[in-house]
Amino acid sequence: MSRVALLGVGAYAPTKVMTNEDWSRHVDTSDDWITTRTGIKRRHMASEDESTSDLAVAAARIALSDAHLTAAEIDEIIVATDTPDVYIPDTASIVQHRLQAREIPAYDLARGGCAGFLQGVDIACSRTRSGGKALVIGVQLLLRLIDWKDRNSCVLFGDAAGAAVIAGSEGGGEILAVVSGTDGSKSAMISMEVGGTRLPFTIERAREDLHRRVSLDGRRVVKEAIRRMTQGARAVLEKAHCELDEVSLFVPHQANLRIIEAVARNLKLPMEKVFVNIEEYGNTGPASIPLALFEAREQGRLRQGDLVLLTAFGAGLHWSAALIRF
Repeated sequence: MSRVALLGVGAYAPTKVMTNEDWSRHVDTSDDWITTRTGIKRRHMASEDESTSDLAVAAARIALSDAHLTAAEIDEIIVATDTPDVYIPDTASIVQHRLQAREIPAYDLARGGCAGFLQGVDIACSRTRSGGKALVIGVQLLLRLIDWKDRNSCVLFGDAAGAAVIAGSEGGGEILAVVSGTDGSKSAMISMEVGGTRLPFTIERAREDLHRRVSLDGRRVVKEAIRRMTQGARAVLEKAHCELDEVSLFVPHQANLRIIEAVARNLKLPMEKVFVNIEEYGNTGPASIPLALFEAREQGRLRQGDLVLLTAFGAGLHWSAALIRF
């Protein structure tokens, strides 16, 4: 079996919505400031009794139903997240148990940021090419963990999960190619430094809220995101021997509307071919791509025979891209 396909997709966003106006009551910002710079109007926020695995399981169940499969038929679970339920064990083991899957390999792709889901798809493709079925989940619950006083970062993010079933199969949307890359020399551009072995959590650091501080070198991040997402898109098209004018829909990572528009310009793709939902969800990290793909299908933007281009960029610095024929 050399053909690998996307058999099902699912997504979940918490019911609680936090608007830009809501943020203005917590930090010195405004709807106009946030909208102009990011394109974000709202984001969804997990309730106090929801954890990362709750979001992941909800999205996974929808993806399994969409693929007409049960968890017992899955051979591997990959969870891409930077916000685990607990420090140890990984979230994937919790998800495996809650889904009542068999005693299969289940593991986290941790700290890969917004590129994590497509990295997981890349791994799943290599693991299922000779048969088998993998469940890939991207999930973020960051609003509970970040510094609400830092207006440069706190207003950017939202909580959500997305999932996909990848399998060696003659059915479903064929995954023609996936590419991934890393440039660790720029890893300091996006970081949350306190809590690891280099800067362990201490009471003193907690009093300064340093354990919640997301460090973003904004201008450099935007520049690199545009460059790497463009690079990834072109690389995956070349790998699949396809041309840009064949692309029916472009589904980029939803981090910033300016980044999305710039990547579309670089690729010479009209915005009519670009799916955008950042206004409603903000940056949901590794959940961004599957959430957008799920919504695109629900809105009738995916038709049989469509060539769909996906690309993402995240902390690390990691980037990935995929090409799917539906």
